[in-house]
Amino acid sequence: MSKIKLFDLSRQYKSLKAILERKVASVLASGQYIMGQNVKTFEENASKYLSVKNSVTCNSGTDALILALRCLGIGHGDEVITTPFTYFSTTEAILLVGAKPIFVDIDSTTFNIDCSQIERRITKKTKAILGVHIFGHPYEAEKVKRICKKHKIKMIEDCAQSFGASIGKKQTGTFGDIGCFSFFPTKNLGCAGDGGMLVTNNDQFAKKARMLRNHGGILRNEHNLIGYNSRLDEIQAVVLIEKLKLIDKLNNSRIKIAKEYSTSIDNKKIVTPNYLNKVRHIYHQFTLIVDNRARFTNYLTKNGIPFGIYYPKPAYMQPAIKKIIRNSPRLKVTESVCKKCVSIPIFPELSKKECDFIINTINDY
Repeated sequence: MSKIKLFDLSRQYKSLKAILERKVASVLASGQYIMGQNVKTFEENASKYLSVKNSVTCNSGTDALILALRCLGIGHGDEVITTPFTYFSTTEAILLVGAKPIFVDIDSTTFNIDCSQIERRITKKTKAILGVHIFGHPYEAEKVKRICKKHKIKMIEDCAQSFGASIGKKQTGTFGDIGCFSFFPTKNLGCAGDGGMLVTNNDQFAKKARMLRNHGGILRNEHNLIGYNSRLDEIQAVVLIEKLKLIDKLNNSRIKIAKEYSTSIDNKKIVTPNYLNKVRHIYHQFTLIVDNRARFTNYLTKNGIPFGIYYPKPAYMQPAIKKIIRNSPRLKVTESVCKKCVSIPIFPELSKKECDFIINTINDY
C-alpha cells in the first residue's frame, strides 16, 4: 500500500487528465484568460445546480465574503454575529470591511453555530448573521433565517466547505441573502488555484458584486465604486465546469467513506461525528473528538496515518484578533472542541484498503 495522504489531488487529476489538458490548452490558444465565456458558462451552470438566480465568481472564498458584506452595506460600527470555530478568513472578512465579529458558541455535536444562543447576542448594532456550514454539515439555516427576519437583519452563509450539501431539497448558500463559496483546490468542488463565488436571488446584490469584483465598474474605465481585483480566470473556470459535472459523484464517495468510518470505528476513546436529520452532510472533513489528542496523533503518525487539526484555537484567540477585540467572552464548547478535534483522511479517491487500514489502526489505539 502506498503512503496515505490527508488529501491527494493527484489521484483526482489522473481521472480528469485528458479532458482538463485539452480544455486548458484551448483556453491558452484563445488568448482570452480573464472573465471570458468559460467564466460565464460556469456561473450559469452553478446557478442551475444550486437553483439560485445569480452566481458571481471571484478570486477566492475570502473575497466572496468581503464582497457579500460590502453588497449588504456592512461596515464601520456594525456588528456581525458569527462562529469562532472556522477558518480565519470568516472573521478576517468581517474585520476587513470595518465591522466587529460577535462570536457565538458552537453545538458540541455538529460543531456548527449554536442557534439557541444567537438572539441573546443581537444588539442595535447587529447587521447580519454569518454562519458557516462547517466540514460540509449544514447549520440550522432555517432557524437562522427566522431569527434574521424577526430582527430585520441580513443573513450570509459561508459555504466554503459545503458545495453540494443541502437541507431537505434546498442547497446550502440559498437560504440567506447571499451564500459564499470557496473553490480552493482541496474543497469538495475545487479548482487548480484560488477561486470563489457568491450566489444570491437579489439582482441588485449581484449587480453590485459584479462591479466590486472588477475595480468597482462594469464599463471599461468607468468606476462607480471602490472595488477589488477579484476576477476568476478562464483556466480555473474550465476546471470547475468539468468538476461540477462530477460533484454529486465525488460527494457520494465521501459520504460512503464517512459511513464506513462511522459504522466501523469502534473505540471508546474516540467520538465520531454526528449529523442532524434531513441534512445532506458532504464531509469536507471527518473530524474525531479525542481526549488526549497529543497521544492519539503521535500514535497515528507512528502508524503512517496523516491527520489535520481543524481548528486548534478559536478565532478570538488568534493573535491578530486579540489585538483588536479585547476581553472577548470565552466559549466553553468551542475551546473544548479545539483541544480535542482531529481530522482523518477523507477524499473521494481514498481506497477501500486504505480506509480499512485507518479503521483498524484507530480501533487498535
